[in-house]
Amino acid sequence: MTDKTSKTSGPEETPLSGKIDYDEVRRLVALLEEKNLSVFELEIEGLKIKIGRNASAPAAPALVQTPAAPAPAINGAAAAAAAEAQVQAAAAAAGLRLIFSPMVGTFYRAPDPTAAPFVDIGDTVKKGQTLCIIEAMKLMNEIEADVDGTVAEIFAENAKPVEFGQKLFAILPES
Repeated sequence: MTDKTSKTSGPEETPLSGKIDYDEVRRLVALLEEKNLSVFELEIEGLKIKIGRNASAPAAPALVQTPAAPAPAINGAAAAAAAEAQVQAAAAAAGLRLIFSPMVGTFYRAPDPTAAPFVDIGDTVKKGQTLCIIEAMKLMNEIEADVDGTVAEIFAENAKPVEFGQKLFAILPES
């Protein structure tokens, strides 16, 4: 009789042989380091692999620009609120109403690539009129004007990502 389980070359037989390939584990560790991940978990057919490392992660990039003047140390939410208040104060001084992104997603000025934009600079808009679409998780979310007025500025670029709270439009309200 022949022994079908014997191998002429390959990894040493272990209780997990056939379920784990140590070269694959090495590749996973390399991927962990390449992508700068701290933990990676995988479960296949009842076999669980969890790979972790203690590495100092680089500092996360700031999402909100800090004011030029030194400010007292405050938490992230308070800093974001302070920066937004400064932007709104500057816009109010100029008589503009700012429209901010209510979510993270992709900004689209038109309903489809071949259509004309919903609005352009100088267009008159009515409250409730669609200004743009933000695609988030394959859902198209219409962003509407919250005041009657004239579009004074468009801050976001078509088909580019936008962040939560990012300025999209400045509208000069009707008097």
